[in-house]
Amino acid sequence: MKRRMGIVTMAGLTALFMAIRFAFVLEAAGTKPGWEAQWEKSVAAAKQEGQVVIYGNRSSADVVSAGGFQKVYPGIKVVTVSLGGAQAMQRLMAERRAGKYLADLFIGGSNTPVVMYQAESLDPIKSALILPEVLDESKWWEGKHRYIDPQREYIFMYLGHPQRGNVSFNTKLVNPKEFTSFWDFLQPKWKGKIEARDFRGGGAGQQNMRFFYYNPELGPKFIKRLFSEMDITLFRDTRQSIDWLATGRFAICFFCYDIDLQRAQQQGLPVNEFGYMREGVALTSQSGTLSVVNKAPNPNAAKVFVNWFLSREGQLVAQKVQANSLRVDIPKDMLPPSDRLMDGAKYVEIETPDRMSMGPVIRVFEEALAEAKKK
Repeated sequence: MKRRMGIVTMAGLTALFMAIRFAFVLEAAGTKPGWEAQWEKSVAAAKQEGQVVIYGNRSSADVVSAGGFQKVYPGIKVVTVSLGGAQAMQRLMAERRAGKYLADLFIGGSNTPVVMYQAESLDPIKSALILPEVLDESKWWEGKHRYIDPQREYIFMYLGHPQRGNVSFNTKLVNPKEFTSFWDFLQPKWKGKIEARDFRGGGAGQQNMRFFYYNPELGPKFIKRLFSEMDITLFRDTRQSIDWLATGRFAICFFCYDIDLQRAQQQGLPVNEFGYMREGVALTSQSGTLSVVNKAPNPNAAKVFVNWFLSREGQLVAQKVQANSLRVDIPKDMLPPSDRLMDGAKYVEIETPDRMSMGPVIRVFEEALAEAKKK
């Protein structure tokens, strides 16, 4: 029995010695384990491709122009095609129908990549994640990555912006202290004094309407009462809506375009936005989703950009240019307090796979308009 144990021990020692020797041989040959080898291979191939082409809105181009990636990877040129979300999608689809596959990535809002996903024009971004600091979900808000597609692997949501409802007012006509709840907008004295953007064509208002619809304290009942009882005037011209608000034609505006509102404030006009209501705020992507376009001409460069962009360094750039990054390992003191996510606050996530469709929201909205005999 002792002799057998000696043989086994000797065999084990021999195997251990061979394993150690093999490890030294690998190290001497420069072989890298796991992700490092994959990453170096991707970077080398990306430099051969020489560029990455990003379609998206203006804010995505601003992030790229802010620098960072080009300094780290000077051999990979970043080409941006900056259009509105719908325009970017139309151009991308037209190119693909013509057999032209020019885009590698899409950066923008949530609606466009969802349509691209439905058209089977995306590759899983999840499989492009390589760097450990990007894969580590503990670095992200609530310890998880957020995807807005049903399979949770195609459309990555990297920004989390608290949206308070996008309701503005004329400071000479409205005392904001009278409003602590969205239900306060149903007070009879505001009937006929409210304007609202017709959101059915896309753009401002869609996220806010989904927030109302999916908020358990508001829901379809609030939407129906607001648009059937309050004699609301619908508008499509965003600049005109600010003029109406500033001149006092209307006291309250639902979904006035925030950029136009900010410009009006800078000009000293009497307009402002309501603060938080007790029903909470929506958590939106604020043009902060990232997707990989399939049949990409530069797949390796796209992979390198994705990993840099979702790294701590890349998200710091994105946060400076755009809005609050969902990465929690970067400082938030650069953000206005209203743009930060607070512990214990009530957030309603509206850009989840089951809440992206505007169909149910529009049906309730149009039922309310029919009751009010509006179109």
